[in-house]
Amino acid sequence: MALNYPRLDNASGIWTMKEVTEAVLGGYWPNALSRGVFAGGGTPTSVNTIDYITIVTTGDAVDFGDLSRTTSRYTYDAPSSFTRGIWGGASPAGTDIDYVHIMSTGNGADFGDLTQGRLNISATSNSTRGCFVAGSTPSNVDTIDYVNMASIGNAVDFGDISSAMHSRGTLSSPTRAVTGGGMKSPTSTNIIDYFEIATTGNTTDFGDLTAARIGPSAASSSTRGVFQGGNTDPSYVNTMDFVEIASTGNAIDFGDLTVVVGYASGTSNSVRGINQGGWSGSSALNVIDYITIASNGASIDFGDLTEARYGNGAVSNAHGGLNDGYQGTRPIHVGSGRGIMAGGYVGDPSSKSTDIQYINIPTAGNSADFGDLSAARGDPGGAGSGTRATFASGFKGPSGGNNSDVIDAVEIQSLGNAADFGDLTTARMRVSGMGNSTRGICAGGKTPTRLNTLDYWTIATFGNASDFGDLTEAKDAICCTASSTRGLTAGGDTGSRSDVIDYITIASTGDAQDFGDLSAAKNQAGPTGSGTRGVFGGGYAPGKIDVIEYVTIASTGDVTDFGDLSAARGAMQTSSMSDATRGVWGGGEETTVDTIEYITIASTGNAVDFGNLPSVRFTVAATSNSHGGLQS
Repeated sequence: MALNYPRLDNASGIWTMKEVTEAVLGGYWPNALSRGVFAGGGTPTSVNTIDYITIVTTGDAVDFGDLSRTTSRYTYDAPSSFTRGIWGGASPAGTDIDYVHIMSTGNGADFGDLTQGRLNISATSNSTRGCFVAGSTPSNVDTIDYVNMASIGNAVDFGDISSAMHSRGTLSSPTRAVTGGGMKSPTSTNIIDYFEIATTGNTTDFGDLTAARIGPSAASSSTRGVFQGGNTDPSYVNTMDFVEIASTGNAIDFGDLTVVVGYASGTSNSVRGINQGGWSGSSALNVIDYITIASNGASIDFGDLTEARYGNGAVSNAHGGLNDGYQGTRPIHVGSGRGIMAGGYVGDPSSKSTDIQYINIPTAGNSADFGDLSAARGDPGGAGSGTRATFASGFKGPSGGNNSDVIDAVEIQSLGNAADFGDLTTARMRVSGMGNSTRGICAGGKTPTRLNTLDYWTIATFGNASDFGDLTEAKDAICCTASSTRGLTAGGDTGSRSDVIDYITIASTGDAQDFGDLSAAKNQAGPTGSGTRGVFGGGYAPGKIDVIEYVTIASTGDVTDFGDLSAARGAMQTSSMSDATRGVWGGGEETTVDTIEYITIASTGNAVDFGNLPSVRFTVAATSNSHGGLQS
């Protein structure tokens, strides 16, 4: 049988760690998952369009979503991290910063504000900091701002460039930002400056472009940067120059673009550089070109944007500031904090979902598409190990055979649809799930008779569930959380609401025992926790509440007040997760919301905004690869 040797063109095949390391350090590791995302621009009427491409392929751009503002979003630019693209500025001069998750699709969300409103801005980043460079108010400015891309909030002053100017091309390695060209009143400039991204301070002279020009785009690997096109005032050019980022010196001719263009936007996957859109001197363009950054030569046609426009901002999740795209194939490891949310009701109980979403719990931001369950269902229960997530039971509705006994599974480190895992001991709805690194457990449920049943399964092995024992009372809509040794079930609906907290020892089988009481009888609260604390948020008691309370899992006793959710909310009994540091709730019913919010489990205090689901939904199933049940 032929061996599946490594492929340098798409990162497929069998690689040794030595080969990967050499490819990364050598700058030729391709990123098969990398996207270029392009937002806003002028047609010349400003638009809020976002579209995207997969950089290793060729073809036309595809619709991604819309920016949060519907007008005046052009002549601005964007930094990006492994996960987020962040656009800052506007025309006329604006302070708005929007962001998206690059590997999802959807509309932009508010990030914060620049230190001053401006247009004709440029931007770049490494994996943590995004920097916004120069611009006009409409007067030229020398400002450099920065943001920490994993959080949300306003930009902070970084320093100044060599002189006030706008419409520069800016690129980066993981450590250094290089910014060149632009309008330095009253004429264009050939100046190239640089600064070290991890510090703060003013720029230092790098060298000169081959000619002065306004509005070049920029793309880079971790070692080489390319400035593409521009306006020499008054002529538009197809010139490309390159520099070696770690050195200083004047730029060298690279080759020519397929079109003369300025005010385009560039990005890369560290192997290919992209130039897209722009202004020809008489009209906006929809052209997308690409180059191979490591070798000089003319650009090649890639495809077309969804509409011709100029002055938009381009990002990717694999540009030169992100270590040559290696992040695109780095495995998601146990304890990395990937949270998975599956199924649930979308908008109302008549609309059930197959959708699986994921988030990165240690950061904050909107969820991204993961795949689909085997069938649409509401309120399944989730339980996961460090590598696999399982989703059990749920309500399929009359057309789907009502209650489900199905257990689905996905591999947390990958993306894709769920596979059939096995079946519960009986079909039911309104269960709740928990577990440790070995076992998944679901508790209670309704057939429509309420059950005291506890089922369990071995997460590593596909197969049907077995009987574990019984709860102290028959109920549904319970909330469940666990340490690596002990599982807790709290509240629920027995026909009336319950305040009972039970516990089990996960490694054994047997009936639950009394642990203590909640502060009030409630159902459909959202459980989360670390290996030490179990935390319960929201629920119905009987109306929707915002209360968060906690217990110490290794002891027994009643709850202690923790803080409040951002709003009173119910229908959350399956929709929470943790990385053992942060507890996260997704969705719920205020009326139904798309809110994701979090707490720091070891402290006390109110929940903080995390991001949003792609639509309003409640009773989704949730788990993660680093929850409290995986902490020894």
